[in-house]
Amino acid sequence: MNAELQTLADEYWEDHLAANPTEAHMLGDYRFIDRFERVDRASEDAEIATLRGIGERARAIDASSLSSGDRSTLETLLYQTSTKAAVLETRQQEFGLDPIFGPQAAMHVVVPQLTIDTAEHAEAMIDKYIAFASVFDQSIERLREGLASNRVNADFAVTSVLAQLDEWLATPLDEDSLLKATLPEGFTSEETSEWQEKIKATLTDHVRPALGRYRDFIANDVAPRARPDEQAGLFGLPDGDLVYSRLIERYTTFPMQAGEIHQVGLEQVARLADEYRELGPDALGTSNLDEIFAILRTDKSITHTSGAEIIEVCEVAFERARAEMGNWFGRLPVSDCVVRETSHGAIAFYFPPADDGSRPGTFFMNTSDPTAWGHAEVEGTAFHEGIPGHHLQIAIVQEMADALPEFRRSEFISAYGEGWALYTERLSREMGLYSGPLALVGMLQGDSMRACRLVVDTGMHALGWSRQQGIDYMVNNSPMSMQQVVGEIDRYLSFPGQALSYMVGRLEIDRLRTEARAALGDRFDIKQFHDAILGSGSVPLGELNRIVNEWVAAS
Repeated sequence: MNAELQTLADEYWEDHLAANPTEAHMLGDYRFIDRFERVDRASEDAEIATLRGIGERARAIDASSLSSGDRSTLETLLYQTSTKAAVLETRQQEFGLDPIFGPQAAMHVVVPQLTIDTAEHAEAMIDKYIAFASVFDQSIERLREGLASNRVNADFAVTSVLAQLDEWLATPLDEDSLLKATLPEGFTSEETSEWQEKIKATLTDHVRPALGRYRDFIANDVAPRARPDEQAGLFGLPDGDLVYSRLIERYTTFPMQAGEIHQVGLEQVARLADEYRELGPDALGTSNLDEIFAILRTDKSITHTSGAEIIEVCEVAFERARAEMGNWFGRLPVSDCVVRETSHGAIAFYFPPADDGSRPGTFFMNTSDPTAWGHAEVEGTAFHEGIPGHHLQIAIVQEMADALPEFRRSEFISAYGEGWALYTERLSREMGLYSGPLALVGMLQGDSMRACRLVVDTGMHALGWSRQQGIDYMVNNSPMSMQQVVGEIDRYLSFPGQALSYMVGRLEIDRLRTEARAALGDRFDIKQFHDAILGSGSVPLGELNRIVNEWVAAS
């Protein structure tokens, strides 16, 4: 690699890990195990300055002098530094209440994934938890800044976060999630008990009091000023248009306009209606769209009743996928993907394997309410989150240590990663992985959610839609239950722009595949196409276009 570019890539990644110590821990890097992410303004300013500085130096490199791989590294580095800094400059911590991914929700999922390999690391976790407690005091100061500039959360977020904090504070110490980190294998029962007692003391002296202060500030200072849910989107903030435009570029990797994305969503929803009518008779005995949606929402005979049943469906689907992988991909990952139940966090999500091999890729299904999972939708979700979706894409690139700089192996670009995962839901149909017509309807359900996202995310954040308008649109244009829709809408409101990445990314990969097949004719090889997509690591979609065009020209 170009020496100057290598230096910048290493510098960028080192700064990223230091600023995101829990992510570093998840990747098996224990250097920052005693730290936790900071959200104070001074740390934010320092991170912006670092990103802008690295980006400025990267722009001075002559791209025409670089190899193809180095050019991808340069373009990805420019994208990461510029969009991260631009988003940080919007100061979203000033209205940082997040019932979906906020620290009061995320830690219940993250801590059980934190492996501890030595007694010294176990001791360092005490300092990590003390640092975690300080996040809530930092957050109070940021929320105070938001109140001063009339940048406050909507009522739904305030209400939900207060409920989560109250639930945590009411949880017995012996059941606290912070006790659930994976301790060293050699720990005796006595050492384990001793460590847990230290953590309970940390909870009592630091974490629980900080949670209480945070809870009281939200209840007493933020709640009375909360925006009504009619103005829950970013348009309800004084600078909402600027914030959203920067988030669109961050999560689509394109400088797209909200109205343009909204229209794409409307068109996709209309196409899906025809597909439901085509599959409906075999799967559900009707081609009537309203009847199809009603059956999928209300027919208890096609609803799961236990978490174990859901996990079994995923594992069987993975076995079919593993058997077929070699016919569609030239490169396969060494690390495996396992399925686990959880009662916290999003409805389904993926954690990558640790670089040191201490943890495989893990696909989580939230089975807190098993009846929320219909028989139709589980397989498509498994293919998206696990094999051949996120796991294949993330694990392959993590194992390319000799070919890519570390930041390109480990960092996730949403439009690329989520676009790939959504692409694989339909690819799995080509591969013959779905168990039958009902599961294929589930594939359409997944598409409906992602197409509706384009409509409601832009509607609520840019076009003046209320939270209720978003809920109504998804209920009327997808088979999702009301419970699922409300959870999704609250996610989009809490994490603006991210939901756009799925369908935007998939449509771009579809376009690249269509154009490559047209250009190559009989010489088109699907395995080589997929290797071109996956062998690049996470890149902005414009750079993926260059990579695929280069592969076509060389084929």
